[in-house]
Amino acid sequence: MSQGRRIAAAVLVAVAALLYGVSPVDVIPELLTGPLGFADDIAVFVGAGLGIWKLLTGGRPGPAAPGAPQPGSTPPPAA
Repeated sequence: MSQGRRIAAAVLVAVAALLYGVSPVDVIPELLTGPLGFADDIAVFVGAGLGIWKLLTGGRPGPAAPGAPQPGSTPPPAA
């Protein structure tokens, strides 16, 4: 996926999460359950944040610790 498409997808994910957050239609409605009703909104925002992070970083983990083998590398021969 090109960088431009990743950015567009991340923006769409963010907009969808915000629309869900302000929508009166919820999985757990706030009017009936009070503060517990915000649990689904928080879950959507956390999921959207993780999705956006994966889109923009390519899902790559951070740098490995010094001396740790890199993914895809072959281990050194045994002595």
